[in-house]
Amino acid sequence: MKEAEWNKQFNIGVDSIDQAHKKLFSIVRKLIQLSEDENHQQWACAEGIKYFKSYAIKHFADEESYMQSIGYKEYEIHKHLHDDMRQKTLPALEKDLSESGYSQKSIHHFLGICLGWLTAHIMIEDRAITGKIPNRWKKDNIGADMKALENGLSNTIQEILKLNTEVVSEHYNGEDFGSSIICRLTYRHKEGQHFQIFFVFEESLILQAVNSMLDMQLKKINQLVLNTAKEISQQIISQAGIRLHLHSQYQLESRHLMTIEQFQKEFNAGSFDYSILFNTRAGYFAFCMKPMERSLP
Repeated sequence: MKEAEWNKQFNIGVDSIDQAHKKLFSIVRKLIQLSEDENHQQWACAEGIKYFKSYAIKHFADEESYMQSIGYKEYEIHKHLHDDMRQKTLPALEKDLSESGYSQKSIHHFLGICLGWLTAHIMIEDRAITGKIPNRWKKDNIGADMKALENGLSNTIQEILKLNTEVVSEHYNGEDFGSSIICRLTYRHKEGQHFQIFFVFEESLILQAVNSMLDMQLKKINQLVLNTAKEISQQIISQAGIRLHLHSQYQLESRHLMTIEQFQKEFNAGSFDYSILFNTRAGYFAFCMKPMERSLP
């Protein structure tokens, strides 16, 4: 598990906010230590996670008050990022923890996602408050379009993999949720525009899917599993596209696997139209979509 370290690059220049961020990292660091102690007690992790949630929610409210006090123009989008975390991500992660009996895997899911979220949120969205950089989420795709996409993906996953899904976040920031297989698909619209879709599958999810298909018990990722991940990605988009009446407008041009480093570089290179994190109980997966800068005639 990655260490939750504090350094000056996380300072945004507002003392009350910087101190709160420092405290949150301190709590995560303590939770990491507890999670890696083989003799850790469930109640200790449970109480620590409860404290993290309570402190984070209070910090969000304080930060929102500060943004309002300075008339921050991107307040509504920033607040929605907080709402997504406190109303979707934290409850979904807590549910996973409870149902697993605070297993080490579920604790690492919690810590990895919270640590990644904090890092990206502070370095981009919070620094944008003071004008150091622009915010990432230029527009907020919420409402009917987002719900239709989530339902389309959820129904397709249920049909193809026989798994129910739960939305963990509508603003996935590339947080680490364990060893993953990443597939990029490039599509071309009939009018010439290109866009990319990224699937980030937790390895346990793909292994369960392949084992279920073959009635086997593969325990390691091999070429068969990797090829299956690419095909599953394409089929999810194909079937979800039919549900959303988009299948006749787009044509697949390429699909290939990526390393986590390549994905992170792509993720940080520009804004995404959609970036959603799901939990299937067999493992997590993320769906990310962004337009390509170039468009072919």
